Amino acid sequence: MINVAFTDNIQRHVECPPCAVTGSNVREVLDAVFETNAKARGYVLDDAGAVRKHMNVFINGAQIKDRTNLSDPVPDGASVYIMQALSGG
Repeated sequence: MINVAFTDNIQRHVECPPCAVTGSNVREVLDAVFETNAKARGYVLDDAGAVRKHMNVFINGAQIKDRTNLSDPVPDGASVYIMQALSGG
C-alpha cells in the first residue's frame, strides 16, 4: 500500500483525508485517490490530467519529475505527499 497525504492548506479548500491506495506510478496512485473525490482531482490536476502549476507532489520526500504524464514510479510502501506551492513577495 502507498500512503497519500495532503497538506492542511489544501484541506481548507477541499476535503481530502489521508488514505492508503495501490499503484505503480503517480498516475495510478492519484487515480485511485481521486476515484471517489472528483473535487480534489480538479484542485490538484488540470483539465489535461497534469499536476497544476501551483501544486507539488513528492514521493518519499523527492519531488516528482513528470508533472504531465505522472509516470514517476511509486514503490510499494511509499509515502506520497501533495502540497500547494506557495509564492509571493
